[in-house]
Amino acid sequence: MEMTLQLTIDCSDPQRMVAFWAPALGYVPEPAPEGHPTWRAYWEAMGVPAEELPPGAGDLAESIVDPTGRGPRVWFQQVPEPKAVKNRWHFDLKVGGGRDVPLAVRRERVDATVERLVDAGATVLRIKDEPDAGFYAAAMRDPEGNEFDVV
Repeated sequence: MEMTLQLTIDCSDPQRMVAFWAPALGYVPEPAPEGHPTWRAYWEAMGVPAEELPPGAGDLAESIVDPTGRGPRVWFQQVPEPKAVKNRWHFDLKVGGGRDVPLAVRRERVDATVERLVDAGATVLRIKDEPDAGFYAAAMRDPEGNEFDVV
């Protein structure tokens, strides 16, 4: 039996999350299936009842995909309740290049990515600067408060 992997992230505003995470991960918004102008039109054609489709649901992409086909699909599922506690999972955006890359270069790469993501709506929680250990990273939150790291 074949298995595919999808990461589902609960959120209040799927389109906002798509707009943030697609460029953050190097993904693209997932187009609606062929023959359908929107995901909403697709879901309606599949018989999803109107009461299960909140206003605006599916009018724009609510999922993102890796254009290379290697990474999992990420679906941002609209839920009514807000995020309440620290996530038990998080993304690590590994942009530094690893320990084979000089710390100063990794720091520049991390800082450039942090700046780009702050401009896109993220916030910095803390910078983890441990030069004696050869480590530099930023702990951040996406626009809905989900934690992630830039390493």
